[in-house]
Amino acid sequence: MPYVCELGRGQRVYLDNQETQTIVTTASSSPGQQQQSSSSFHTGSWTAPPEIFEIPNGITVKITTEAGSRFIQIQGNSISTTAVAPSQTNSQQLQIQQVDSTPVSSMPPMQPMQPMQPMQPMQPMKPMEMRMGNMEMRMGSPISVSESTPGERRFCPQCGNKLELSDRFCSSCGHRLI
Repeated sequence: MPYVCELGRGQRVYLDNQETQTIVTTASSSPGQQQQSSSSFHTGSWTAPPEIFEIPNGITVKITTEAGSRFIQIQGNSISTTAVAPSQTNSQQLQIQQVDSTPVSSMPPMQPMQPMQPMQPMQPMKPMEMRMGNMEMRMGSPISVSESTPGERRFCPQCGNKLELSDRFCSSCGHRLI
């Protein structure tokens, strides 16, 4: 018969003994999310129900078999086994319950995503102009250097250096302007 231990915050540990294998399943669930991982260890047949202890860095499961006690440590998503008893200092025994079977999840499966709808074609951008003091910015319809009006300040599109109307190349970075 499998056993379950509620760890809180939607987390559970399921333990099952199938012949000489011990199967440990950790499951966590929260709204919209489910996670589960299982590991199997050769421990031998159980001679007593498992015991679970909460320790500062995770939990320890004590499995009693004819060959002696085996210990399984669970820290986050890591599950490992050892024949040596870990330190029980500052540990607390947790309650376990026998269950009929090891359920995959208590939540219904999530529905598949609906296919994405095609995007609408983009509308052409309307020209925009902004001036602040001696700075200006234009977006939408690019103005070439040759279209600038006399007396208008011009700047290199590559490096931002101030340009003269007669410049064909930027005097700072060499960018071709025409």
